[in-house]
Amino acid sequence: MSGMGAIVEKLTRDWGVDHPFVLALLVLALLPFAATVFVRRGIPAAALVPDDIVSKAMSAGLRLAGIVAIAALVLGLAGLHRREQAIARQGTGAHLVLLLDRSSSMDNSFADRAPTGDQESKSVVAKRLLADFVARRPRDRIGVAAFSTSPMPVLPLTDHHDVVRAAIAAIDRPGLAFTDVGRGLALALSSFADDTDEASRAILLVSDGAALIDRRVQEALRDSVARTPVHLYWLFLRSRGSKGIFEIPPPGEDTPQANPERHLHLFLQSLGVPYRAFEATSPRAVEQAIAEIDRQETRPITYVERVPRRDLAHTAFAVAAAAIGLLLAAKLTERTLARTIPATAARPAAAPLRRAA
Repeated sequence: MSGMGAIVEKLTRDWGVDHPFVLALLVLALLPFAATVFVRRGIPAAALVPDDIVSKAMSAGLRLAGIVAIAALVLGLAGLHRREQAIARQGTGAHLVLLLDRSSSMDNSFADRAPTGDQESKSVVAKRLLADFVARRPRDRIGVAAFSTSPMPVLPLTDHHDVVRAAIAAIDRPGLAFTDVGRGLALALSSFADDTDEASRAILLVSDGAALIDRRVQEALRDSVARTPVHLYWLFLRSRGSKGIFEIPPPGEDTPQANPERHLHLFLQSLGVPYRAFEATSPRAVEQAIAEIDRQETRPITYVERVPRRDLAHTAFAVAAAAIGLLLAAKLTERTLARTIPATAARPAAAPLRRAA
């Protein structure tokens, strides 16, 4: 009984109908056992009919065709369909949050001025290359956050990449004045709060600058990283002529106020999680850095593939048509056991009478 219950549970979980009350007509599928469309003829003795296995098989097959035809018609009318499926699969990828700088300096080119001619702003370059990056990683769950004067949640972690591409497409809108990267990082870390999957987690910070991070925000970030370990990547879009994050300033100039980008780099290094910074001063350098991040985050991941509902009513009607066609062909080729002799047989013409001379 439990085995039958498991079968019923699986069928109702994977399969469904739009009009369940129509299924009551399935009782009509028993009609081929009680009636037939073929002519029944009696015989005087069963011994006169040889044991013909082929005939028995054809009889059973035609009866089965009748059952299939009726059942398929009923299932088609009921709106048979396979329900939406969620299938767990194994692949490579990560749970990734894109943290995007939306300060006004991102609207400038790498020459740190308004783009002219064929030049691109840093935000346009980032948009184009991040869209390609997402397209190469179909198994990732990706979230998007932004920051300028304050942090801005854009998109939670999702596997719907069409929405992710739409969020990335909006990053070249005019930005605001300031760069509050500290609270932006806190927002990105909070995106993993409800993420219970055993998958690689990473934050990709895309920014062309930094500002001082308040001491309390620093402590909050250390606490968040301790509770939710992540891989950190910083794609630093450095303007030509500005100070680099890997350069060591002269003594007395290495202060957070004078070199906020370098000290953000040092702070991220001190968090105790895997961290890597990329310094890019051209669109080509940005492309190379994103390609390297793409290679880094290729760990095993379990992802859920959603298979949409599939309507099977047309398939059921096609099966019914095939079964009815088989029955029709058999009916058209039906023959009786003996030929019927006409009531009035043709008689030979009488010879003409001779008259005597």
